[in-house]
Amino acid sequence: MEKIILSVKNLDKSIGQKQLLHQISLDIYEGEIFGLLGPNGSGKTTLIRAILGLIKIDSGEIRINQHSVHSEFEKAISHAGAIVENPEFYPFMTGYQNLSHFADMHGDISKKRIEDVVGLVHLKDAIHDKVETYSLGMRQRLGIAQAILHKPKLLILDEPTNGLDPSGIRELRTYLRDLCEKENVSIIIASHLLKEVEELCTRAAIIRRGQIAAVNEIGSQKDELIKVRFELTEGERALQILKPEYSASIYNNGISLFIKKEDIPKINQILVQGKIDVYSIQPVYKSLEDSFIELTEEMLHDEVN
Repeated sequence: MEKIILSVKNLDKSIGQKQLLHQISLDIYEGEIFGLLGPNGSGKTTLIRAILGLIKIDSGEIRINQHSVHSEFEKAISHAGAIVENPEFYPFMTGYQNLSHFADMHGDISKKRIEDVVGLVHLKDAIHDKVETYSLGMRQRLGIAQAILHKPKLLILDEPTNGLDPSGIRELRTYLRDLCEKENVSIIIASHLLKEVEELCTRAAIIRRGQIAAVNEIGSQKDELIKVRFELTEGERALQILKPEYSASIYNNGISLFIKKEDIPKINQILVQGKIDVYSIQPVYKSLEDSFIELTEEMLHDEVN
């Protein structure tokens, strides 16, 4: 059984008459990268602040590595690291001095741990330079180094790619994957960049009006039925050949049916043996972007009505 690092159960938060979070429930597992998506005002930043104990919740439970944020705050938060908005440092100090300063405040972080973390985020060549000379991408990496110095089980990053160019985003993606592999840390990424979340995360939650509207598995289509379109000749005869094992329907230039991904070669073979020419095969996945846009459009439609 996978170990749950973050457990959020039936979380509610309101200010006055405005409900910011409503019955939020999530489990984040050890070593996974989890995406948190939502339009402005959806509640994702409020949720992050609640997880970190920065705001008081009305009801519900938050546990980090099995410790309650409400009743065991110090123990719970000792297992978490975070960058909320942009990481802040003393610009006149070097990267190493900033990390050492943080380590001294924490009290039990060795020099070797600082060196190990600097290596993880690939800052060895610049760690003794003043932070004021760092690029935005280097500051982000230094921020991650600071956030993981105390070996947290959970790392939360709020819009970590803001201001980064494509090269910087690609590098950050590499560092985060390395963290999961080498430190076995669970990572939550709050982002509006759907493509980056799809490429980096194993799962993602879409927040709408302070509620979890959907949780999508990413890249795990093997056991699910997907829609597949076969562009071919003689659509009606193709339907007859596939019956009764497969139920298909006619579309513009062929047929479409819901099948498992691994059944595609078998169906293609049946059609070819039946002397039907197959010109193309197109799986039609419902992407994370499709789900996000669909839910956002529903929200806008509800507000208009």
